[in-house]
Amino acid sequence: MSDKRHALFTIGHTNYSLDAFVALLKQHSIAAVVDVRSQPYSRRLDHFNRESLAAELDSAGIKYVFLGQELGARRDEAECYMDGHAAYQRIANLPKFQEGLARVRRLAARCRIALMCAEKDPLDCHRTILICRQLRDEFQIKHILADGSLEDHAESERRLVRQMGVSRTLFEPNLSAEDLIQQAYDKRAEQIAYRANEEEVPQ
Repeated sequence: MSDKRHALFTIGHTNYSLDAFVALLKQHSIAAVVDVRSQPYSRRLDHFNRESLAAELDSAGIKYVFLGQELGARRDEAECYMDGHAAYQRIANLPKFQEGLARVRRLAARCRIALMCAEKDPLDCHRTILICRQLRDEFQIKHILADGSLEDHAESERRLVRQMGVSRTLFEPNLSAEDLIQQAYDKRAEQIAYRANEEEVPQ
């Protein structure tokens, strides 16, 4: 039985040149880049600043959509923080975050899109640990890697479980594979979530 779910790609811009970044997008026929960075600017790479990137992608025939306010991991909402840490499950429950997911669904139904953030490895980034966790059952998710290959999201999850070292124990011998995946997501989210200084936590 064929999988009729829409495709959804992700990519981290890391330290690519603009030409290399565009080449990766074109290699996988990406029609629109959805920027999910809370702060869509790069200290070292000006071509990944929001306005510059939008213009360059437009020149390459690729649409640019900014959803950092909706889907970013560094939030302005005070209710997202626990002890100064951004709590991913709280973010996922925000109406604004849900609006962002709805935009992704509509865009992906019309064209081939890639969620973009900064980190090279998808397991280091909220695009995978926060956003794709919410969409994993709805889409065929594939992560564009630096060498141009694709990592299927199911393989990313297997790698996540190994990386987080979660496994069945004597106390929980009946955990399912899905239980282990969810534990791994929770553990990685705690590791990579934004940590605000006391004065930075929204009031």
